[in-house]
Amino acid sequence: MDTVLLIFVAIAGLIVLTLVLGSFFTVSTAQVAVVTRFGKFLRTAEPGLNWKMPYFDSVAGLVSLRVNQISLTMETKTKDNVFVTIPISVQNRVRPEKVFDAYYKLSDPVAQIKSYVEQVILGHVPSMTLDEVFASQSSIAAAVKQELDADMATFGYEIVNVLVTDIVPDEKVKSAMNDINAAQREQVAANARGEAEKILVVKKAEAEAESKALQGQGIANQRKAIIEGLQLSVEQFQKAVEGATSKEVMQLVLVTQYFDTLKSIGESDKTNTLFLSHSPAAVSEVSDQILKSMLVANAAKV
Repeated sequence: MDTVLLIFVAIAGLIVLTLVLGSFFTVSTAQVAVVTRFGKFLRTAEPGLNWKMPYFDSVAGLVSLRVNQISLTMETKTKDNVFVTIPISVQNRVRPEKVFDAYYKLSDPVAQIKSYVEQVILGHVPSMTLDEVFASQSSIAAAVKQELDADMATFGYEIVNVLVTDIVPDEKVKSAMNDINAAQREQVAANARGEAEKILVVKKAEAEAESKALQGQGIANQRKAIIEGLQLSVEQFQKAVEGATSKEVMQLVLVTQYFDTLKSIGESDKTNTLFLSHSPAAVSEVSDQILKSMLVANAAKV
C-alpha cells in the first residue's frame, strides 16, 4: 500500500511539475511571440517572462521587430533602349501593432516585396532615358518607398528606407559613355589650350609693339637731346667768337668729335682697327644734315 501511494505521489508531482514548467515561457528583446489556443490566434506576448495555459495554449511562432534588409537586383530597359541593372536595398520591419497581419497574411514577405519593387521600377524607368535614370536615382528610390510602404502596410510591414545603390548599364554602353566623356573633355582641353596660345600671341605682339614704340620714342628723345645740345654749343660759340656762322661752328664741332673718335679707337687695345681711304671733309655733309634737322626741330617748336 505504501508503494502504491509513493508511485501515485510521484506521478502527481511529475504532472504538477510539467504543468508549472509548461505554463511559463520567455520572449527575447525585439521579438513578439504569437500565442494560439487549439490552433486559433489568441494574443501576442511581449519580451520577458510570460504565462500560458498548459496543454491548451501554445507558442505558434516568433516575429522579429528588427529592421531587416532585402537586397534585390532589377533589370529593365530605358526609353532609349539601353538595358540597365539596378541594385536596390529595401529596409523593412514588422509594425508592433500589426504582428497578426505580418505573421498570418504573408507566407513569403521577401517574394512579395520583390514583386512590388519590380512593379514600381517597370512603371518608372522605361519612360526615362539613360541620362535621366542617372539623374533621377534618388527620385526613383523615393517613388519605390512611397508605393511599397502603402502596399506593404496592409500586411503589417513598414518600409523604413529604399536605397538605389547603383545604375549599371551594359558594358558596351558604359564603354561608349566613357569614350564620349573623354572626347568632350579633350575638346574642352583643346579649346583651353587654343585660348591660352591665342592670349600668348596677342600679349607677345602687344609687348613687341609697345617695345618698338618705346624704342622709337627713346631714339627720338636722344636725337632731340643731341640737337638741343649742339644748338646750345653753337649759341655759346657765337657769343665767344663774333662773326662765326652757325654752319662754321657745326663743322668745327663735328671735326673735333671726329678726331676724338679716331683717338679713342686708336687708344683701345681690345679692338682691331682698319682704316680706309677717306677725307675729313666728308664731315661737312653730316653737318649739313644736322643743320637741317635743327631747322626742322625749331620749326616744329613754333
